[in-house]
Amino acid sequence: MAATLKLPVGVEDFKEIRQQGFYYIDKTRLIEQLLDSWGKVNLFTRPRRFGKTLNMSMLRN
Repeated sequence: MAATLKLPVGVEDFKEIRQQGFYYIDKTRLIEQLLDSWGKVNLFTRPRRFGKTLNMSMLRN
């Protein structure tokens, strides 16, 4: 039988996602965009509940 994937529902800490073996795909292409057009200051504008905390945690880790 295939292994069940663990989904990080409600987890906002990328380090915890990696340590706990959760399944995670970043479909935002945020890292690619930052590498292509990095500035001294970067502004991240996203609506409420659209993963700003998780994105910042992903970049930090």
